[in-house]
Amino acid sequence: MPRPSCRLSKGPDRRGQWQETIMAEQTPQSNQAKGGAAEIARLNDWLREHLTAPGNNRIVMTSGIADLIGDVSRFRNFRKRAELLRAVRDFDGFDDAIDPYGEHDLGRFRFEGTDCYWKIDYYNYDLSAGSEDPADPFKTTRILTIMRVDER
Repeated sequence: MPRPSCRLSKGPDRRGQWQETIMAEQTPQSNQAKGGAAEIARLNDWLREHLTAPGNNRIVMTSGIADLIGDVSRFRNFRKRAELLRAVRDFDGFDDAIDPYGEHDLGRFRFEGTDCYWKIDYYNYDLSAGSEDPADPFKTTRILTIMRVDER
């Protein structure tokens, strides 16, 4: 699989939240995906329900989250990792402030006394650009990132 080209993105995301992340170059997306927000939300919820077997989708965490969990080799801190994944899986605090488009693509929660986010980004199937239609699972690879609030 070819590596996507990357760039540093700074500035507000579509929710007006400041972000600074490294991301693959993305192609412009239409304002509304062909399948609509309800289908995108269903696919995003499916990914959160299947964090340990996400198919072609990916689950990643930042170094700050890894520091909160600690060493998971030889089952050390394995319980903390399971608690983190449960917090993402079971998140249901969607409201207009955190989910204005109804896509279930962002959540804020506390873990180990730290404010954290999980967010889902949409890429094409080979991760070389943004997805043209996030509602089509055959055209989209979802990347769920878990991060501390102070890492965004």
